[in-house]
Amino acid sequence: MQALVDFLVAHGHLVVFLWVLAGQAGAPVPELPLLLAAGALAAAGHLSLWLLLALAVLASLLSDCAWYLLGRRYGVRVLALLCRISLEPDSCVRRTQLAFSAHGALTLLTCKFVPGLATAVPPLAGVVRMRLWRFLWLDAVGAAIWALAFMLPGYAFGDRIEELATGIAVTGTWLLAAFAAIVVGWIALRWLQRRVFLRRLATARITPAELIALQQAAPAPFVIDLRHASDYEADPHVLPGALWFDAEQLATRHAEIPRDRDVVLYCT
Repeated sequence: MQALVDFLVAHGHLVVFLWVLAGQAGAPVPELPLLLAAGALAAAGHLSLWLLLALAVLASLLSDCAWYLLGRRYGVRVLALLCRISLEPDSCVRRTQLAFSAHGALTLLTCKFVPGLATAVPPLAGVVRMRLWRFLWLDAVGAAIWALAFMLPGYAFGDRIEELATGIAVTGTWLLAAFAAIVVGWIALRWLQRRVFLRRLATARITPAELIALQQAAPAPFVIDLRHASDYEADPHVLPGALWFDAEQLATRHAEIPRDRDVVLYCT
């Protein structure tokens, strides 16, 4: 513990900048304990709280701007790439889109507090062509709120941080092991559920070539485009004869779907 403290005292500002830069870029690094420790060291006079805040915001902006520009250039494919590492990649893109649709640009103020959204929202802002200046100031404010939310407790209770950490190391090792076992078990369960689901779903999927063949027969299947509105606005083309509406409208527009024909659904 003391070695870690000494290292942070010597290189704290640079460490916070690089750590937040990596974390916001999507690397699996624990940012919150570092921000808490940095706040505690600032309270002890070893680091500057305001410089730490500025560096955390700058690092966040650099990572988020890179994702924003990628989303603006490559569209929803960037979101799909990010969500491939998710345990629920089929719904990851839609969850991000729904969050953005419900709260709009204000999602940038809160997304860093929600696992999975911090990296996914910036490219989505690029996909929907949000103005760069608006993205920058909202993202900067959101990054500042997020960083202060964890630096300030460390700053306020800095004299207790090391004492608490020592107590946890002595008496709480078994709790950490139990928590790790629960996390690993949950991930394994979600992975198994997904494999079972995809195996069942495989029989209900068709390839583009199979769809073309079916459309040449009579009666041709009824095709529905269920892409999210942001995807449709970015690329308003649909398959010939397809009906487009958002999946959330399915309950209100189901009467438009014929009951006497096969139905093919497609989305992002």
